Amino acid sequence: MTDWTVTAKGLFDPDGLGVRAALGKGGIKPETDKAEGDGATPLGRYAIRRVLYRADRGDRPATALPVRAIQADDGWCDAPGDPGYNRPVRLPYPASCERMIREDGLYDIVVVLGHNDDPPVPGMGSAIFLHCAREDYAPTEGCIALQKSDLEAFLARAQPGDHLVIA
Repeated sequence: MTDWTVTAKGLFDPDGLGVRAALGKGGIKPETDKAEGDGATPLGRYAIRRVLYRADRGDRPATALPVRAIQADDGWCDAPGDPGYNRPVRLPYPASCERMIREDGLYDIVVVLGHNDDPPVPGMGSAIFLHCAREDYAPTEGCIALQKSDLEAFLARAQPGDHLVIA
């Protein structure tokens, strides 16, 4: 098992390469201070759960992690009062949720992290993913984002049981 670290300065350093990472527009916060919609990236150590990808935009990522293609009706609930909070849901869904099919390419590859999911605590943040970065590395809504090629290189080495550490 490996702990992969992203620093609060936006540096992901597999093998000393020091690749750039985009972080939340709300800065970095201790996990205990994270709140839904604050735009902050939570400090902590998170299990790498699985990988989702857009099959219409690229090949299945080469990885030992569990992988599934994103479907047109895939969503992720971000409504703290809903029983599906911080869980994948099928669209249409009666509560607030994020569409996993995005036209901007950010979710072409998504790594689901174990933030606030065992069990989810309402209001402590949802949908904290590792995903593709914008070309200019613009801040995220709280996720961690890497250039797609860096994300693919990371996934090629990641193993079940690994963790992402935000420090």
